[in-house]
Order: sequence, then structure tokens, then C-alpha cells
Amino acid sequence: MVYPDTFTGFQIEDPKHWTAFKKNELTPKPFGDYDVDIKIQACGVCASDIHTISGGWGEQHFPLCVGHEIVGTALRVGPKVTLIKPGQRVGVGAQSYSCLNCRQCKNDNETYCKHQLDTYGAKWPDTGIISQGGYSSHVRTHEHWVFPIPDALRTAEAAPMLCAGLTAYSPLVRNGAGPGKKVGIVGLGGIGHFGLLFSKALGAETWVISRTHSKEADAKKLGADGFLATADKDWNKEHEMTFDLIINTSSSTENFDLAAYLSLLDVHGRWVSVGLPEGSGQKVRAQDLLSNGCLIGASHLGSRKEVLAMLALAAEKGIKSWVEEIEISAEGLKTALERLHANDVRYRFTLTGYEKEFGA
Repeated sequence: MVYPDTFTGFQIEDPKHWTAFKKNELTPKPFGDYDVDIKIQACGVCASDIHTISGGWGEQHFPLCVGHEIVGTALRVGPKVTLIKPGQRVGVGAQSYSCLNCRQCKNDNETYCKHQLDTYGAKWPDTGIISQGGYSSHVRTHEHWVFPIPDALRTAEAAPMLCAGLTAYSPLVRNGAGPGKKVGIVGLGGIGHFGLLFSKALGAETWVISRTHSKEADAKKLGADGFLATADKDWNKEHEMTFDLIINTSSSTENFDLAAYLSLLDVHGRWVSVGLPEGSGQKVRAQDLLSNGCLIGASHLGSRKEVLAMLALAAEKGIKSWVEEIEISAEGLKTALERLHANDVRYRFTLTGYEKEFGA
């Protein structure tokens, strides 16, 4: 069978062999009234993909096709679709469903819906079919999670904004990043470089906080107002109680002195974590919160409203992701994921060459 009955994609069949991609036939969920079928042109490579297919985040439904930073062309739309038209260039991020009826959904918090489903690895309740991601020829998604891509944004640069970009953008806007505010971005990686770009675009004074000075030149090229390296002696002392907001994008908690970071925050300043390290995570002591009454929280993706605003801001300000393009294939995927696992990327991979691999 072929589209629209089946799609084609690269799956991992066993987490013990998480770079052994097999090109398989995929069965999508039945086409619904509000669904959009998308022929994929590009897909970003996210650290979530590695955590998932390697088993680092626990048991998954294998075989599995990952990828949730998708850009392509809308081919077919359901009879009740009003947000997307056939032929539009569109994107899909890490979420593909919520109930749209609960309190959270009605308040632009659909990413926190108790019934939310991920773009890959989720079980559709009516059929038991497992959702498959963007390392594939097509994706089928409810219109609410399909986003028009502004003409000003290149496909390869827009793709990683749909997960990494949104993951940084949402906590920035929800926590007041803007003129007169001082924002810290912990970690200059895929999410962190978006945190820096969007914080600056929103008008905030923005500093990067990293372990060493190895990425300081990149931070300055991306527009950072300052740079702190935690390997330096007393790295935090001159900056204590001066930050309004810190977004933690770090994917590791090894030798992570949380108290030293929290000391940077002004009274009731906010520490928001968006990285999801494997393992037991950080230890939080109440005593470390008392000197400035700082607040600790987290953030998960963002709403449709925020995606559209983020893409509009990127188009208006000329924001460009730092991406390296790799053509999709079993070998290309192996290379991309192995290099990402080794932190050998500045700062995001985008898979391209979909027509060459899957056909026009």
C-alpha cells in the first residue's frame, strides 16, 4: 500500500540498537474531520528523539519513528478544517492532540491537558495505533497542532523552532522577559540558543551561563549581553540577586550546584527548567530559596497561540536558527544522532532531502 493508506518512515526497533534505523511501512490513524495530511520536507533532530529511542526516558512502543520538528506541505484537509488550506507550507511540533474542552485547553494551556498526546510514541485511544513522527514521508495531525510557516522563514531554520524554539519561547513570554528585565540562559545548546535569540528579540538583557568559556564567542555572535562560566572561581558572586528570570535548558545535572545558580535571582526571581535530564535530577533544599525568596518552576512546550506568535516574531526580527542540514537516510540519521549524543552540533540538525529519499 501507499499514501494515503500508509506512510513510509525510518524506525528504531530495539533501544539497544538506537542508531539502527529501518525503513518501514507506517500505518497512520484513520483520517478524521479535523485532520491534515502533510508531505514532509524537513524535520529537526531533537535530544528528545535520543532519550526516547535509547530507552533513557523509560519504556516506549517499538518499533518507533521519532521526529517532532516537522515542516512540509499540506496535502489533504478534513471537511471541518478551517485553519489550514491544501498547498500551504506548515509545521508540526511535539504535540498532536488534546481534548480542547477542558479548563486548560480553553485557557491556551492545551500543552498541559491531561489527555494530550505526543506527535510520536503515543497510543491513539480509539484505535491503539501508535503515533509516528517526522523521520517519515508524511504525518497526519489535527489542525490545531498544524501551524502555517511565514514566508520569511527558511524551511530548515523554521523546523527546530517547533520544539526547541517553542520550549524556550513560552517560558520567556509567560515570565515577563522584555525591556528592563535581565534574563539568564543556562546552557547554549539547541534550546539554549533559541532562548538567547528570543530573549533578545523580546528586548531583555540576556546572559548565557555555561560550564566553560568554550561557547562564549558563539554566545556573543548570537547577541548575548554577557557570559558566565561556572568553572571560574566565584563565578556568581558579582551577579548575585541581579537576574529577574533564568531559563535552565541544561540536559545534565552532573556537578550542578543549584544553590549557586539560584543566588543570581532577585527577590522572587524565577528559575524555570525546560531541560529533561535522565536520572534522578537535582536536589532542592528549602534553605537555598530563603535568601531571595526565589521561585522554582518548569515549562512544557507551549500553546498554539504562542507558536504563531513565536513564528511571527522570528519572521519580523529576522531570527535565524543555527542549523546544519543532513540528508535523511538510515546512514544520515545514524550520523546525526551519534553527533548529537556527543554534543557535536552548533546548534541544531535539520533533516532534509525528503523527496530524494521518499519520492516526489
